[in-house]
Amino acid sequence: MIDTLLHSIQHIIPLSTKEKDIVTSLFKEKTYKKGDFFLADGQVCKHAGFIVKGLIRYYINHDGEEKTYEFGQENNFVCNYESFLPQTPSTKIIQALEDCEMLQISYTDLQLFYQSVDGAERFGRLVIEQVFVGLLQALGSLYTDSPENRYKRLLKEHPNLLQRVSQYHIASYVGVKPQSLSRIRKRIFA
Repeated sequence: MIDTLLHSIQHIIPLSTKEKDIVTSLFKEKTYKKGDFFLADGQVCKHAGFIVKGLIRYYINHDGEEKTYEFGQENNFVCNYESFLPQTPSTKIIQALEDCEMLQISYTDLQLFYQSVDGAERFGRLVIEQVFVGLLQALGSLYTDSPENRYKRLLKEHPNLLQRVSQYHIASYVGVKPQSLSRIRKRIFA
């Protein structure tokens, strides 16, 4: 499992043998069963994770209705930085949609990673920048794109997710009820 993470990090920054050993010692293996929570509502996000295998979803519970705003899959980092960085309770939820294998690092160990590995702070900044840009794009899409266009974008950017995610969660992500998603799908594939 660790080789996948090391490869991902080395795609951005070089790692010496000693630094690989540091990464290996700081990231811990963790498994989640389908339905388990990486982060529940009200919990403090104590870890950042790297998905080796599996699929997760990020969502908000708004007045009893689940609103999915992102998915994470293999080779993605998973975290609620809004809770993780200041170590405050989360209003966001992260749940496994499939059995997941992850490598996790605690907030304290992440600080050690930044101090001990040359370029680690740059690596962290670039990962956060990717997350930030992705969230800005998703937010912009929510306000400017129709549900049909959001669905088309999901088809284009993540075609493999459609086989792995329930129609209920896709409808939530697109911002419609499942019945409306069925009508959108009929129009697109007719």
